[in-house]
Amino acid sequence: MKKTHSIKLPAKLSAKGEHEPAHQAIWSGTISFSLVAIPVHLVRAVEPGRISFRMLHTHDNSPLLRRMVCPEEEKIIPPEEIVRGFETAQGRYILITDEELESVTPERSRTIEIIEFVDMEEIDPVYYDHPYYLIPSKGGEKSYTLLAEVMNRTSKAGLAKFILGEQEYLVAVKSAEGVLSMITLHYSDEVLGDDDISNETTKTDNEEKNRIKKLIRENTVEYDPDKYADERSGKILDLLRKKARTKGYVKAPEIEMEEEGEGPGDLVALLRKSMGKVKKADD
Repeated sequence: MKKTHSIKLPAKLSAKGEHEPAHQAIWSGTISFSLVAIPVHLVRAVEPGRISFRMLHTHDNSPLLRRMVCPEEEKIIPPEEIVRGFETAQGRYILITDEELESVTPERSRTIEIIEFVDMEEIDPVYYDHPYYLIPSKGGEKSYTLLAEVMNRTSKAGLAKFILGEQEYLVAVKSAEGVLSMITLHYSDEVLGDDDISNETTKTDNEEKNRIKKLIRENTVEYDPDKYADERSGKILDLLRKKARTKGYVKAPEIEMEEEGEGPGDLVALLRKSMGKVKKADD
């Protein structure tokens, strides 16, 4: 039997199925298929370890802001004078309003609706986007455990539609070690084809093939993600710690910062934004 490395679960489930408060739910709703509806919370599965820097003004260490600037008039443009444009050719755009976008936006949903089941191995990893964990909500522990057990035993994944904010996502719900996870998937038209990649084969002798097979066999081990680390990030952190001890910190002047107005980069940010709108609507 093929061995698989244990995944690091986001939290240990208690006897009641409740998750640790350290893993805050970023969405709540239900997994639904046929007549089954299981209440769940959505939590992060990964925490990107990238180190980011803020750009500061060398004069007074003030954090710098991005602005919408018109290169023709050479001035900052206020939000009320900004409109969306879809570029069809260089310098040519189709304008679209917020109302027009709203008219084609799907209605908000609190359901991850499974439309069919597939073998997880049939989904090429190139389609994978962001991974998340699904944790059972109160009252759904039994159904959740049963679904996770059956899906794990059959190696099936549920393909589902997940509507959030202004976008409809295709997701795969899968099971591992009794915990359900959800992976957002790229649509087929987002994946670049490999037609331009040459796969022409050249004749090789059997001796060369056997030598390569032997090398691969001798260097094959069980995958252990703990063996690998981002060495550059580690060195940057060491450098920052050293500079904090020897040089100390600089302090930015106390000024009121404005929002930069950039869209969220991943599903987590979209979820938080959507949850905020729902809470306001309920108030």
